Amino acid sequence: MLNGMLREVVATRYVLPLREGGSLPGLVEADDLGMYVVKFLGAGQGRKTLVAELITGEIGRRLGLPVPELVLVEFDAVIGRGEPDPEVQDLLKASGGVNLGMDYLPGALGFDPLVFDMDAEFAGRVLWFDAYVTNVDRTWRNPNMLVWHGRPFLIDHGASLVFHHNWRGAQAAARRAYDASGHVLLPARPDVRAADAQLSPRVTGDMVDEVVALVPDEWLVGEPGFASVREVREAYSRYLVARAADRSWLPEVSG
Repeated sequence: MLNGMLREVVATRYVLPLREGGSLPGLVEADDLGMYVVKFLGAGQGRKTLVAELITGEIGRRLGLPVPELVLVEFDAVIGRGEPDPEVQDLLKASGGVNLGMDYLPGALGFDPLVFDMDAEFAGRVLWFDAYVTNVDRTWRNPNMLVWHGRPFLIDHGASLVFHHNWRGAQAAARRAYDASGHVLLPARPDVRAADAQLSPRVTGDMVDEVVALVPDEWLVGEPGFASVREVREAYSRYLVARAADRSWLPEVSG
């Protein structure tokens, strides 16, 4: 859904853990009969990973990038009682409430830059997007891209928006340069300048506010240094609008 609220589903069955990710996401079936890769509140990285995942993913979707649909997943911790793995059981028991799900892409393959050709225009848009949201996790070691039915999809954005781990430095971070030296799409000679001309006008205050408003209150409440959830939302919007306006962070990529 590109406007309004995210879809909300209720988890009905925990299928299996996906141990490729450090946050131990899991495959979950929901009451709409859909299957979702869920990142849980109880994971060690905490709720800021879910905030970054949601905000970054929804900005990407509004920019026309291929990000699988995100949904809010209501999870009853009772479901975790039947899990035989103690580590997973502890995670599920600590994750009652609203979690974040991504549409499951059955049969998708991990992106391999040596096998899958990427054109400079698309690579430029992805690199521009990663630079804007300060995504540090799209590297050769961990591309965080899937290929499904011949199309690339961008996943796992929990390592973006690094500024929110140090709110006092947010203003300076909005102008901080992005290090693209390890980006997985550099061999495609990404056309970042063309991407900037295409994408930057679409990052408006209204769009940013709309995306930030999608974050559940319970993921923002009690944030140190803020008196209310509204103040936290305003801080996210202020940073994202300022970074879009400045763009001194735009990486220079040799063609």
